[in-house]
Amino acid sequence: MTMSIAEPDQSELARLLQQAGSPYDPQSVETLIEGVLAAPVEGGTNWHALIADPMTPALADRLEALRAAKAKAYHNGLSTEDFNRLPRAARLDRLRQELSAQGLDGFIVPRADEHQGEYVPPRGQRLAWISGFTGSAGVAIVLRDRATLFVDGRYTLQAAAQVDTQLFEIHHLIDEPPSRWIGTALAPGSVLGYDQWLHTPQEIERFRAGAERAGAVLRAVSDNPVDRVWPGQPAAPIAPVRPHDERFAGESAQAKRTRLGRALAEDGVKAVVLTMSESIAWLLNIRGGDVPHTPLPLSFAILRQDGSVTLFIDRRKLVRGLERHLGNEVSIAAPEELGPAMDALAAEGGRVQLDPATAACWIFDRLEAANAKIHRAADPCLLPKACKNLVEVDGTRAAHRRDGAALTRFLAWLAHEAPKGKLTEIAASDRLEAIRREGEHFRDLSFSTISGAGSNGAIVHYRATPETEKRLEPGTLYLLDSGAQYLDGTTDVTRTVAIGAPTQEMRDRFTRVLKGHIALALARFPRGTTGTQLDAFARAALWQEGLDYDHGTGHGVGSYLGVHEGPQRISKAPNGQALLPGMIVSNEPGYYKTGAYGIRIENLVLVQPAAGEGEREMLGFETLTLAPIDRNLVEASLLDEDEIAWLDAYHTRVRETLTPLVDPDTAHWLAEVTAPIAIAPST
Repeated sequence: MTMSIAEPDQSELARLLQQAGSPYDPQSVETLIEGVLAAPVEGGTNWHALIADPMTPALADRLEALRAAKAKAYHNGLSTEDFNRLPRAARLDRLRQELSAQGLDGFIVPRADEHQGEYVPPRGQRLAWISGFTGSAGVAIVLRDRATLFVDGRYTLQAAAQVDTQLFEIHHLIDEPPSRWIGTALAPGSVLGYDQWLHTPQEIERFRAGAERAGAVLRAVSDNPVDRVWPGQPAAPIAPVRPHDERFAGESAQAKRTRLGRALAEDGVKAVVLTMSESIAWLLNIRGGDVPHTPLPLSFAILRQDGSVTLFIDRRKLVRGLERHLGNEVSIAAPEELGPAMDALAAEGGRVQLDPATAACWIFDRLEAANAKIHRAADPCLLPKACKNLVEVDGTRAAHRRDGAALTRFLAWLAHEAPKGKLTEIAASDRLEAIRREGEHFRDLSFSTISGAGSNGAIVHYRATPETEKRLEPGTLYLLDSGAQYLDGTTDVTRTVAIGAPTQEMRDRFTRVLKGHIALALARFPRGTTGTQLDAFARAALWQEGLDYDHGTGHGVGSYLGVHEGPQRISKAPNGQALLPGMIVSNEPGYYKTGAYGIRIENLVLVQPAAGEGEREMLGFETLTLAPIDRNLVEASLLDEDEIAWLDAYHTRVRETLTPLVDPDTAHWLAEVTAPIAIAPST
């Protein structure tokens, strides 16, 4: 969607740009703004620094006026065939016509971009555009005569609400994976297409096996057919990339590069191609804003044995002084230079490392075409990024104290407002965000807040909209899953609150979830234990009553990076990564009764050496999150002495830590809700 500046305005803008010493002309500014509009809005006016630094007030006003005008065209659509207005059936028809033109009988549409990350910029939201489904995990397969969407248990209800089932069948991603489905759905001799940039080799191997079972062919396409038929597809995002100060990172980028380069040399690897933007952000101590809620600069990089790096990134994103921060051993290249650079790397000889679980097929195919010696191994940044250093650990503790104070202020306000029966999901989450934004080092939410009242709380990844939101009504439960990005840490916390008097069933289910949460919080385990081995601790009390939940119990969390971070996790799914000191992981068992309510209790915990003697080196968890747990939902008779002791000790710590950080009224409320659990005398 383009909209040119009128000639008089162009002249005035040119004068202001020249006056501010900007290297841009009006046409270049217009193009850059299209990328700015495709990035999250959380950056505010930070993008001005890409045009001129320092910025003059007159130029700032003109830039904001231009962005507002282009945003109106961008969002409202000057064409009748923009993202919002083209009917879904018409989108499918157009895609099928394009498939026919390309000689394809079907096409795989994943929820992914070139970096295989959790958050995808608007340009990469192909799955949402073709199906209407906006969840963070899913894949569609569009054939000539049918289309199917695959989602996991977290998104079953959301998919049913968002997707036209007259157009798409909906299947369970785990129980009936798409690779198995195509084995029966494809006709012999048919051709199923895929975009090499949007899949890893592991995924494609599974799809190819399924296609071969059907006697069909899996074919890579160089021109994504969805892109061909998507009118007004957003530009690639442009958000400022800034240094991440060593006082928060705890280690210089040079030290990280040198350390990892030395490890490559010890493994006999010449270089590694890094495709995960969070790895690059961690390695180079930089942060960006190209995707929602995670400070990522979308980019690629090549790290060599000597610690030198080539960073493939749009130079327009770099703020003044960033190249000085990166140093002489880091060179900048345009993203389109990645292919030739890998060709050159292959020609030099030596092994080139790639992660088959996270790198796009395109990278592998390009290196193989250049006869490179590919070494398949995990991204070397994953483990050192996951094991936080002492500065990062201290920072995340501080961030959780401030975040806990903000959440506690909100919960005290909620206790006063919710009984009135007028509070809605969006108003509640907006209030919490406003309180968090007052905190030191706040930069953004860490994900879109899940604010679910009543039956909406049973939708695991629910997101309130004006059409779906409910009031917080007496006799219901309110589930609030939220977090924030601070310069010194990332938070993620869930609390379930009773609005009015809960039912006995609600208290029973909540207490069983709490028992699982406490069991995991108290776990001691030998070094080498994986999250898979610990997952049952959190489910046992639910299993006793024939209950369970369909999501993992814990995910890794970054340090002012991704709220979901690997390689560690706690879940039923097999995971060979042992939990190591310095890793941060969530502890979040839950229970969901479809159409009624949802319960989840989530704290972040830090893996630490455990106290005590024994033959083995033992580890345990330090709870980082500080916020009261609703005692109105606790059925004390279901808790044993150790569980009651844990809850009372946790609430004492919450009260003593947060009271100095909140106002007197909140402090008074906090004292009441963190009092010891009262145990009814036995009769």
